[in-house]
Amino acid sequence: MSIDTRPGEPGAQGTKSPGRAWPFTGRADELERVRRSSAAGRPGLVVTGPAGRGKTRLVTEALRGTDHVRAAGTPETRHLPFAAFAHLLPEPVTLHRAVQLLSGARLLLVDDAHLLDDASAALIHQLAVHGRTRLLVVVTDGTAVPEAVSRLWTGELLPRLILDPLPPQETAELLTAAVGAAPEPLTADRLHRLCRGDLRLLRELLGALREQGPFGTDPDTGEWAWRGPVPVTATLRERTAPVLGRSAPKERETLERLAFAEPLPLDLDDLELDVAERLETEGLIQVDDAQGTVRLAHPLHGPVLRATAGRLRARRLTRVPGGCGRALEAETAALVRRVERADVRDAVMPVGEWLVAEGARLPAGDAAVRARFARLRGRLREAAAWAREGLRTSPGDPACRTELALVRAQSGEPVSGGAGPAAVWAAAARGDLAPALAATDLPDAYDAVRLGAPEAAAGRLTGVFAAHADALARRDGPALDRVAGELERRGFLLFAAEAYAQAVRAHRDAGAARTARTRAVGLARRCQGARTPALAGLVLGELTARQRQIVTLAAAGLSNRQIAERLTLSVRTVGNHLYSAYARLGGGDRGALPWLVEPPRTDAAA
Repeated sequence: MSIDTRPGEPGAQGTKSPGRAWPFTGRADELERVRRSSAAGRPGLVVTGPAGRGKTRLVTEALRGTDHVRAAGTPETRHLPFAAFAHLLPEPVTLHRAVQLLSGARLLLVDDAHLLDDASAALIHQLAVHGRTRLLVVVTDGTAVPEAVSRLWTGELLPRLILDPLPPQETAELLTAAVGAAPEPLTADRLHRLCRGDLRLLRELLGALREQGPFGTDPDTGEWAWRGPVPVTATLRERTAPVLGRSAPKERETLERLAFAEPLPLDLDDLELDVAERLETEGLIQVDDAQGTVRLAHPLHGPVLRATAGRLRARRLTRVPGGCGRALEAETAALVRRVERADVRDAVMPVGEWLVAEGARLPAGDAAVRARFARLRGRLREAAAWAREGLRTSPGDPACRTELALVRAQSGEPVSGGAGPAAVWAAAARGDLAPALAATDLPDAYDAVRLGAPEAAAGRLTGVFAAHADALARRDGPALDRVAGELERRGFLLFAAEAYAQAVRAHRDAGAARTARTRAVGLARRCQGARTPALAGLVLGELTARQRQIVTLAAAGLSNRQIAERLTLSVRTVGNHLYSAYARLGGGDRGALPWLVEPPRTDAAA
């Protein structure tokens, strides 16, 4: 096992149970949109999304403390007229009378509107037409919806908010709030991947893991970690019944082989295409015609099939042609090709992920490739986790050591020594760039561009990276914006954030500079703590001296009260300064500050 699964000391990070109320975190933009839609003068909003996405919780949080009335559809009462509104209507009524009675409500929340009876559906449609009652309507996708309800958005009576899955970063924040400590990156990614945005399933898995005993702890970071098979609870068995309940032996065999070695080539001698066709028709497998491969359709199916296979069967399945060893090699080679093509958009790499997740040691070479791929995507904490996995297998592996040093330096952490690219970034972390950038044998020419010295990369780059060097050398703001957009499209989120940050200083138009700054901040927030020279001090020049002082202390983690005490100001004055600074910086809260300011001086934060 890579992770220490022994119980820690009471209260130790990573061992606390999630025995608290399920928290509400993230969804800041969606929360604000729901609140705006329910304000006076607005018609309301329809919120849609799959089951388990958190729609009801979102609107409940948005309306907390407001004056509103609530109704909800239920499966049992779909045949009873106006059943959802029975508690709001004093007696059996006609549709006309119901509209009259409910038009006095300022704000009406209708949950599970896909389950409304026809009369109730017609009622909310008429309320929307009349426009005197603001409506918040929650509808689950993938089910039959009364036509009167669907016409709310198709007929443009109400705007529609389609709730996307909770992003990886916000999933990690939710897990932190639920457990009381941060999860290590591979654990957070695993849970996010398994649940595909289904927060009810996430809670189910977390509860099952808690029942198994204290969480493990990553010995390098102290964060809580999960290693081992997926707990196959009754709920998970029900959700994965289409694969666990296969009665045809060949179908079950195909699914299990994929679970231990996906993707499999379609031209594999003993892969029966008629079996694969049936499984594809039922939505259990996916075929990639371009690659000529087949894989499981849902990321939960593989872990559940492996957990229920039994030890002897698992051993046999990992040793057949195309088993996990060969699949791991193919997966790593595919990532290398992606990097060579300068395309690091999200890639499916299930074999390496499940080997580590379920307690196996990953060869250092494979781990280093995954670390590099994650680092190039701007997922720095994930990159460090992969590098550490490789070092647990081979403690002296130079590629993993280099990747870990690069991540630390680009996260603003002090790095001692180092060679090659790591030495350049170690110098950057110390503020000693000149000697490193002056070296004619700079290991990675693109590092010079990222560090603001494109002349050191002259003639050594191609494609979008050469375009970045050229735009920066010419101080061409619009060209830097275009480069940043292309880098983002290719998956290089940190590089894109840095290009936008450089564009801020190059733009002559103040509006264009603000737009570039907002994009730089948004991308940098997805880069898991990146603190590179291009991002540091992004727009502090636009603040007053007092605002810069307060923002720097806030970025260091001080509360408004602590800042007030240190600077002999009122808490209200500190809050006002921060509010003004947020407006200028383009950030909405403290979460944006680490990417906007220089690391605070020791004497200022002492």
